[in-house]
Amino acid sequence: MRKVSKHVVPNPSGGWSVKNSGATRASKVFDTQQQAITYGRDAAKKTRSELYVHGRDGTIKNKNSYGNDPMPPRDNK
Repeated sequence: MRKVSKHVVPNPSGGWSVKNSGATRASKVFDTQQQAITYGRDAAKKTRSELYVHGRDGTIKNKNSYGNDPMPPRDNK
């Protein structure tokens, strides 16, 4: 089963949206980016997927993985 990542993106009508990757409609719309990030983080943890936070210009500002990370960080211990 393919996991669907979550994206926090600016909403054209104002505010911020949380969308599933590949979706045209938002899962939920919020007034602030922080509210959208909190909701998106919880949704990503439930589905063990990734959360992408976009800026107003559409570029990815932050990315977090809450499941099986295909590229885990290498420890030097």
